[in-house]
Amino acid sequence: MKSLIYRQTLHTRYETELIDITPEVRRILAESGVQEGTLFVLSLHTTTGLTVNEGLPDLEADIANTLEKLVPDNAMYRHARYLPSDGQMAVNATSHLRGMVLGFEVYFPIEAGELVTGSRQTIYFVELDGPQSRNYVVQVLGC
Repeated sequence: MKSLIYRQTLHTRYETELIDITPEVRRILAESGVQEGTLFVLSLHTTTGLTVNEGLPDLEADIANTLEKLVPDNAMYRHARYLPSDGQMAVNATSHLRGMVLGFEVYFPIEAGELVTGSRQTIYFVELDGPQSRNYVVQVLGC
């Protein structure tokens, strides 16, 4: 059995942004040579998320708007204070909480060298505190 880890970097452009990483994930799976197993995608940040949904621009906007309604910018959050560890004010509680709502991982079975997905499923890396340079990991397990 193989266990392969691929470290990926992307550069986000906006404060909130949904980035389709499906083609890159499929490329990594093909490169791995794994035919049967499981593929995991994990974000390495607490102010980002991963989600799977239909890949349509209007739905992407709806997802971002819904996150804003669920975790509004103007609420009174305790994570709005000076952080000695960072040497600056913490002002991104909304990003952390929106990331918590989304989660930081997705996974799929692998069958005959392909991801087992629905026909319209798109894997999104979701930036919630951008723009920034971001990292995620794709782990492929199988044979």
